[in-house]
Amino acid sequence: MWCKYYSYTSFFPFLCLFFSVNYYTNLASANIECMQTRCNHKDAPTIQYPFRLQNIQSQNCGKIGFDISCNKNHQTILELPNSINFVVNKIDYKSQKIHVTNPNGCLPKLLSNLNITSTPFHFFDYSNSNYTLFNCSSMNTALQSHYSSIKCLSSHGYQVYALNSTLKIKDVTLTYCTKLYDMSFVPKDVVFSNGVDLVLGWDTSCSNGSKIEHDCYNIVNESNGGKKKEQILVPILSCLGILLLVTILYHVRYRTQKEENEARIEKFLEDYRALKPTRYSYSDIKRITNNFKNELGQGAYGTVYKGKLSGDIYVAVKLLKTSTGNGPEFINEVGTMSQIHHVNVVHLVGFCADGHTRALVYEYLPNGSLQKFISTTDFKNHFLSWEKLQEIALGIAKGIEYLHQGCDQRILHFDIKPHNILLDNNFTPKISDFGLAKLCSKDQSAVSMTAARGTIGYIAPEVFSRNFGNVSYKSDVYSFGMLLLEMVGGRQNADVVEERSGLGYFPEWIYNLIEQGDDLSEHIEVEKYAKIAKKLAIAGLWCIQWHPVDRPSMQVVVHMLEGDGEKLSMPPNPFASADPAIMNVSLIGRHLHRE
Repeated sequence: MWCKYYSYTSFFPFLCLFFSVNYYTNLASANIECMQTRCNHKDAPTIQYPFRLQNIQSQNCGKIGFDISCNKNHQTILELPNSINFVVNKIDYKSQKIHVTNPNGCLPKLLSNLNITSTPFHFFDYSNSNYTLFNCSSMNTALQSHYSSIKCLSSHGYQVYALNSTLKIKDVTLTYCTKLYDMSFVPKDVVFSNGVDLVLGWDTSCSNGSKIEHDCYNIVNESNGGKKKEQILVPILSCLGILLLVTILYHVRYRTQKEENEARIEKFLEDYRALKPTRYSYSDIKRITNNFKNELGQGAYGTVYKGKLSGDIYVAVKLLKTSTGNGPEFINEVGTMSQIHHVNVVHLVGFCADGHTRALVYEYLPNGSLQKFISTTDFKNHFLSWEKLQEIALGIAKGIEYLHQGCDQRILHFDIKPHNILLDNNFTPKISDFGLAKLCSKDQSAVSMTAARGTIGYIAPEVFSRNFGNVSYKSDVYSFGMLLLEMVGGRQNADVVEERSGLGYFPEWIYNLIEQGDDLSEHIEVEKYAKIAKKLAIAGLWCIQWHPVDRPSMQVVVHMLEGDGEKLSMPPNPFASADPAIMNVSLIGRHLHRE
């Protein structure tokens, strides 16, 4: 302990020397006046406090976030976060307005990435609204006759429309349209009028009518003229401050893991502000759940409660356990779900990160998980027809295909199983629980993993052993195949399965049954239902091939399930060449899962 203290104190003289030299260096450079300037163009606006010209004026000459630069064409450029650069046409220091436009002449294109709250500016036009942009083909005459397109984003063969986000989908014809992105709280005139300047305002305490106070653009000059006492005291006070800091560091323990997670989560939430899932406080969560009155169920990561936002809008609130809710799982799920918008993926309404409390707020799906409908003997209350099972299987496949191909980055779920498939009022399936998900680029052929993730019985072989290949999106295909076979196997009589397979491992039993030419109608009373079961089973068997290269993509699986199944061929036997160790793990896991 004394050795640590000695190391701090022995370093103290060097810190004092560093701060003293740094202070006097800054004092010398501070004598350079922050004069008014401009870019080398006759119509360029004057640059003065609170703005500063980068690489010409020091940082003391302006405020943070008011950086101006000159491009190679001598245009005046305002630089904002997310690499947004506006051309400055005019700066009115009296009314504190700056007129900017897109260098390429299309303001709506830049507005999609502009988060105005992260800048020191605000829109001067108060007629702001939220818009959603749609790319519509020329075949959509309904929108053409009622709405104006954004010319600079449109081209031959398609038009881009900005529709107010308050419009209801049923009131707008969106046939032949694809959603592009949302624009939050932006001026209406800028969105729909080409060539109009975007007017931004700012607030500073230094402006006084048309007069800019001396301190605003010549701050450092106050150090000039006979202030030797201050020049001597400042380094001494700096050294005393450093000594105090060393003493505090000596007595303060290093932050705990929870505190590090807090900082990491807050930084993550700040980065994802623009994605706008609603952030709730803990008191909000208690109010929404009526003080956690109605519990829906418990899982490995926490307890789920039924809640109510307003009117008839119900939600499911997953209150995460303290041991699992403070780290990567929470960040993973919020970050991933904020990017997903698909009918077969559950919608994230909001989240709570209040103190040590972590909660996820999802849309409420009254029919619960698929598990209770396929692994139960209570067919009176939990019965699904074979047609409905086929629709559910196709919906899940389309949801996974969207995760793999429909987003900017490929999303690998790594925990596809019946428990994580939720059903709405119409039994539309929605994929949930993205705590184990990983994001990767679409051209990435393999994903690095430090440890196996998923649920025993649904985990692909390559996740256990790289002898089978690299971990990739094909790992989700394997899990989906096991889910398909679970949907078929769950509808069979348990005694028949046990009698045929010994261990009750349905996939191997169903493969042998079909390969030997037996018809599933022997075990399913109606012939057309047997055809559906056979189609689901063959598709599932293709998905659970041991080597990833032998499995189809989810796009191919969707085509399999959409067809009538007559032309589906049997895949190679996935059990004949299976690794005994991996096979044993899978068999035990499936047997335990069924029990």
